[in-house]
Amino acid sequence: MTKYIIKRVFYMFITLFLIATATFFLMKTLPGSPISSAEKLSPAQLAIVEAKYGLDKPVPVQYGIYMLNLVQGDLGNSFAFKGADVTDLIIKRLGPSMQLGAQAMFFGVTIGIILGMIAALKQNSFWDYGSTIVSILGISIPSFVFAAMLQYWLAVRFDFFPVALWNDGFKSSVLPSLALAMGPLAISARFIRTEMIEVLSSDYITLAKSKGANGYEVAFKHAFRNAMIPLVTVMGPLAAGLLTGSLVIEKIFAIPGIGEQFVRSIMVNDFSIIMGTTLFFSVFLIGIILLVDILYGIIDPRIRLSGGDS
Repeated sequence: MTKYIIKRVFYMFITLFLIATATFFLMKTLPGSPISSAEKLSPAQLAIVEAKYGLDKPVPVQYGIYMLNLVQGDLGNSFAFKGADVTDLIIKRLGPSMQLGAQAMFFGVTIGIILGMIAALKQNSFWDYGSTIVSILGISIPSFVFAAMLQYWLAVRFDFFPVALWNDGFKSSVLPSLALAMGPLAISARFIRTEMIEVLSSDYITLAKSKGANGYEVAFKHAFRNAMIPLVTVMGPLAAGLLTGSLVIEKIFAIPGIGEQFVRSIMVNDFSIIMGTTLFFSVFLIGIILLVDILYGIIDPRIRLSGGDS
């Protein structure tokens, strides 16, 4: 296990290096200037600003400075936010995004697992068909459509929650969390139903029943545990996306999260925030994938993560 984790961490650093390099050079191909007020500056003033941010240097030199700063944990300074430190900007915006993502994952996965288990245990019943319909709707309809529906019915018509903004504490997070939760809910319900039906028809389940195992033991001790393995594979990357901010949902609900900031940075060509946010998301995603691999061995001890152990 230890050797496996060390190897994966090594590959993580190589992957992050490639991502940082690709992102840097892709930013240099974008049209326009990261200095949003450049059209208001004289050539002399523009030269001073470019020198301040190092934009007057050749691209290879800029790349070398960027990577050197990156190794030291410096993501650079924002062009649009008056030279603010990019790391500080991301940390300040991370709280709302993490809260929305965590709530969406908890609600979506919990309800999805319950629906999937009921559908599998009551196959071809009303509950099964209802769960299938919910799964199809959750996967087919974009989250921003659910967001608009929730805003209209629960905020405008019945005034249960705020329409937007982040100024009413937990109440402000309910509608965007529900809109984000529909995807995880649908995926969880579909995977749990499919996997549990397959597991329940396995030989070892038949053997467990023949030995006198009751329905609870069959469903939870045997079937559910094995059905969770493919779900963990899917939920890992999905959780990384939700926890680091949903671009569209945060924009719709005016949530001051990392996703909304990322959209603004793209609109004003703020290269530092774009690169910093991309790298931050990459670290989070790769870390989640590593965690998922480790969880395999916890969920099913038959799975071994290091060199052919049995």
